[in-house]
Amino acid sequence: MKAYLNGIGWVTGTGCGMGSQRSDQVFVDLPLPALVRRDVFAEPNQRFGRMSDYAKLGLSALAFALRDAGLETWSEKRPFGVVAGTRLGCLATDLDYQRTVLLEGGGLASPNLFAYTLANCFLGDAAILFGLTGSLLAVNETESTGLGALAMALDQLALKEEPVVLAGVCDLAPPEPLAVVAPFLPGAAVLVLAETPGPRCYGCVTVAANGGIACNGTPVDSIAQLIDAALKQNGISQQAGNTGEGTTC
Repeated sequence: MKAYLNGIGWVTGTGCGMGSQRSDQVFVDLPLPALVRRDVFAEPNQRFGRMSDYAKLGLSALAFALRDAGLETWSEKRPFGVVAGTRLGCLATDLDYQRTVLLEGGGLASPNLFAYTLANCFLGDAAILFGLTGSLLAVNETESTGLGALAMALDQLALKEEPVVLAGVCDLAPPEPLAVVAPFLPGAAVLVLAETPGPRCYGCVTVAANGGIACNGTPVDSIAQLIDAALKQNGISQQAGNTGEGTTC
């Protein structure tokens, strides 16, 4: 299966970013930024302020990816799918919620936190905000590579039911006592994969001969490596205002 890589968005220790900004490196061993609405959306968004840190992280990366691909705005609902890979999911939110349950015999349990005690909750917010009607999945990744979600997204595109599938990873830093989890670089990154090239296309993502994932013909070992390879290979065309021309698949 071949998919065109039409957008890239992330929130990591480097900050918030998109592929068009040509960052040299996306994932680094630095604390994640404390996200507020104005970091992501220009217009007021009451839902964002009530979301958990994990949900804000995932929704923000997804928003930047759609923006990079020119797909953020919409007038009619779209059959786009999302596959979000995660190693720890909303564990930090679960722990925060449990602490509120322990107070006053559960009388102070937080309804806001409870609303985000599933790893796929932010995908519902994304569906509402961006008019998505395709399959929305949060999948557990046993490795730190994030390629499991990417492989599932390619499978979904192969079914020809969704013209666009977003795939990525989303993880906060491990809470205590899981801080020893390694290797682990927290953050979220989302790719926009499509059947056809978009206005800004970074090339193609394919299944390699050995069953792995390749970006523009080069095998990659992680989603972070894939993003770095896509940005470096397309640096010249991005500086000129990439319109999909100059990328080969």
